[in-house]
This record gives sequence, structure tokens and C-alpha cells, in this order.
Amino acid sequence: MTDPNAICPPPADGRAWVEVDADALRANAASLAAKAGTGVALVPMVKADGYGLGAVEVARSLAPLKPWKLGVAAVAEGTALRRAGIAAPIFVASPALPSEIGVAVASGFELAITDLDQLRGIRELRAARSGGGAGKHGADRGPPVRVHLEIDTGMGRAGFDWRRASTWAPEVAGLLGRGRSADGAEPTLVLEGIFSHLHSADESEPSIREQRMRLESALARLAPRRPAAVHLLNSAGVLRAPDLAADAIRPGIFLYGGRPASDLELPRPVATVKARVAHVKEAGPGDTVGYGATYTARRHERWATLAIGYGDGLPRRLGDRGWAVLGGRPAPLIGRTSMDVTVVRVDAAQEVRRGDVATVIGPGGDEGLALHEVATLADTIPYEILTGLSPRLPRIWKGVPID
Repeated sequence: MTDPNAICPPPADGRAWVEVDADALRANAASLAAKAGTGVALVPMVKADGYGLGAVEVARSLAPLKPWKLGVAAVAEGTALRRAGIAAPIFVASPALPSEIGVAVASGFELAITDLDQLRGIRELRAARSGGGAGKHGADRGPPVRVHLEIDTGMGRAGFDWRRASTWAPEVAGLLGRGRSADGAEPTLVLEGIFSHLHSADESEPSIREQRMRLESALARLAPRRPAAVHLLNSAGVLRAPDLAADAIRPGIFLYGGRPASDLELPRPVATVKARVAHVKEAGPGDTVGYGATYTARRHERWATLAIGYGDGLPRRLGDRGWAVLGGRPAPLIGRTSMDVTVVRVDAAQEVRRGDVATVIGPGGDEGLALHEVATLADTIPYEILTGLSPRLPRIWKGVPID
């Protein structure tokens, strides 16, 4: 993540910020790993800049758990991790664009393969970069490109159709490496994994089992070329059906303190959003606040303007719905949330001063609305809340291991 202080002043005198608990992040990851069972590898998804919290800090925080790989969605995300000194293997889980392939191969990233054209193109590029594609005895030189075949088992976005495995499996098998040649040269391509994306793990356990069956059906067509790992389960998948963990899991939202579904267990809170009071006003009956004047005071009230708005990632729909915690007391959000500020109503007898700190997203209970509660009030999902937090908010981490 870029230096937040290049955008905002530090929290000591800043307007608003995000506090991130690395210990809670690790605890959530360890919890899912334990549910998946001994021997199941961990592939934490750190895409979208670590779900908005900082991919580099996430990677460093999870390093003690020795993840098998780090999952990203774009080649540029992997490149940013490398530039920050993150050495863990990087798996690009979304289809790479043609313009990204060269950088990915040169960087040693592991790629999701979604069709035969992509597989052929990577093989040709790799061969060309090894000096014409053949060394002694015709074997390609240099390190192989490790690939993960994506099987479409119902998500429908990308991948080899599991129902047509008999048509694509023979050519895939022919393009994949067969181990070292007689002169010791490594193959061009190595099948590192086979995976799929769960479409309804947050809603249905039977759907997970159905998709696992479809994945295994496609895998059988590639026999005996079984990959290093089969991976399918996301956070909700691990929580609902840990017995289907296969060789590796790819958790995301649960790591970051988000509950994948309302009937699943709560993770430890990871991110807390705080903002300072920028102004305090005594309002009288009939006074209105915010665009559209959607809130009108019925009696004498005290209003505090918080230095955070939808430009910082606070959902606009929280206005007249949510509440913050200020001075240990709940403070309802009143009026429409503006781009840069939000107004709350405080107890008329409560002493509030400019510079006081309010918790806007907290751990839940009396300490502030939890992430999933904010998402519900905003008619969205925890993923969107976290990834929507603006770069204008510094991320203040605690508990990150020091190299």
C-alpha cells in the first residue's frame, strides 16, 4: 500500500483513519486453517489491496502462518507485492490479459488458465523467451510457468467447462509438462493446481458439494496428471463444508473481519474506522441538516460534524440509518451523508469538543457498528464496504511482524 501520509496527515492530527489489527487477521486465518484440517494449504486472497486494508501489510502479517501462495486478481497487484519485498509465490486467480502475460511470466507468477488459447499462448511466449524454445534434445530451457486450470463448475465467468472435459482434456494434457527431460531441462508448463469458484457458498451447503463433484469429474479426465493441489473453498466454503477442503483453501473476507453470511460464525474484528469531530452545533426545533434537508430537529439538540463522508468510503445510505460511538455513547447519523462530512446527534448533556474521536465502524456492540451491521444498513456486503474505503483514510496497522 502507498504511504498514507502522502495523502493525509497522521492520525495524531488527522481527520479520519482506519485502524487494522494484524493479530486478529492472523487469528482469523488460523481459525479457517484449523477448520480445513492438517495438511491443507493456505492461499490467502490479498487482491484489491488486501480487501482495502493494504496487501503488503496483510502479506507480512500472515507470513508467520507460512501460506502456500498469495492470491491476487491482477498481475499489477503481484508486481506491487514483489516491489515491496514479498517473496511468497503469487497466484493470479483471475484471467490475465494478453498485455499482462509477459510481465507475469517474467516475474514467475502462477497463472489461472481459462481456455486452450491462453495455454497455447503462454507456452509459445515461454518457448520464445528461452531462445527459440528448444535446447539440447528439443527441451525448453529456463524455469517453467506454473499454471492453475480454472474449471467452470457453475460460476459461469471463465474457465474450462466441466461438462466438456473429454474434449479439452487431451490437448491440455499434451501442452503440460511431463517432468524433466533426459538432459535435465525443466518442462515449459507445470500443472500446479486445478480450481473453481463457488457461486453460492454463502447461501447453500449442497451447492458446494455439487461443485466439488463437478471439479473432481473434470480432474478425472486429466489423469494421471494430477496437479500439486486442488483448491475450491473460499471463506464461506470452509465454514459450511470444511470436509471438502481438498488440498488448499482460498479464504478472503473472513480474514479481514467480514462474515460471509448472517448464519455463519463471526470472525474477530480487524478494521476499525474512526473520525474526528470537526464542528459542534446547538440546533433548535425546525433546524435541518444535510442535502435534501431529510432530518429536522424537533427539540433542542446538539449536533457534531464528523470529518468523514462517502468520499472516504462511508456509505451514503448510512445517513438517517446508522450510528457512531462518541464519548462512549451512541450517536445516530442524521441527514444524508455528504462527501466529506457526516453529522451525528449527541446527548444534549454530553460534552463534545472539536477534535474528539468517534468510532464509525467498530467491533460491534457498545463499541460501534460491526462491519456486517454497516453493510446491512447500507444494503450491501462487507466486501464492498472494506474495498470502498478511500486512500484518503490512512491505514494504521498494529501487530505487523518486523522483517
